Amino acid sequence: MPPDASPSVPPVLHDARQSATALKVQRGVMRLLRQQLDFCCLAEFTLANNRRCDVLGIGPKGEIWIVEIKSSLEDFRVDQKWPDYKHYCDRFFFAKPAELDADIFPETEGLMVADAHGAEIIRPAALETLSGARRKALMLRLARTGADRVHALMDPGPGTAHNGRSGHDEKKGRENKRQEQSVPR
Repeated sequence: MPPDASPSVPPVLHDARQSATALKVQRGVMRLLRQQLDFCCLAEFTLANNRRCDVLGIGPKGEIWIVEIKSSLEDFRVDQKWPDYKHYCDRFFFAKPAELDADIFPETEGLMVADAHGAEIIRPAALETLSGARRKALMLRLARTGADRVHALMDPGPGTAHNGRSGHDEKKGRENKRQEQSVPR
């Protein structure tokens, strides 16, 4: 390392809100999407409606999937925000650990079972295609968030917010949010 370079700061890859079980399920889901389905994933992605989805995947043809992780029965019962995610994806899935009963999840939604090593789709999700305008706004937000996260890993110094977005991007994010919310699904 050059003498004027600062030491590397390890990136924060999760924000301590997730349980150990949820993190294992997240890893397995992202492995399935990446390795078997050629999706690129972002974890803990904030949508224009300020809901933060657990995993958002983008397929090779631009299809957008959102995966909501439920690590326990209590987690499923207390968190009923998941319908708000469906306006921002083409397919919506729940993901669960093997020990959680699959019967608690709505039969109308996709379902995956996962652990730290991988995942399996046990019920496919219905296709509900996003409008072109919503997709474009979401893809722009995804690209900018992904680029900001890479930048934060490369240069974790001042000006990089904890969520991987700068103050300037927060202002632009609010503008994009207003535009996205005014676009029909």
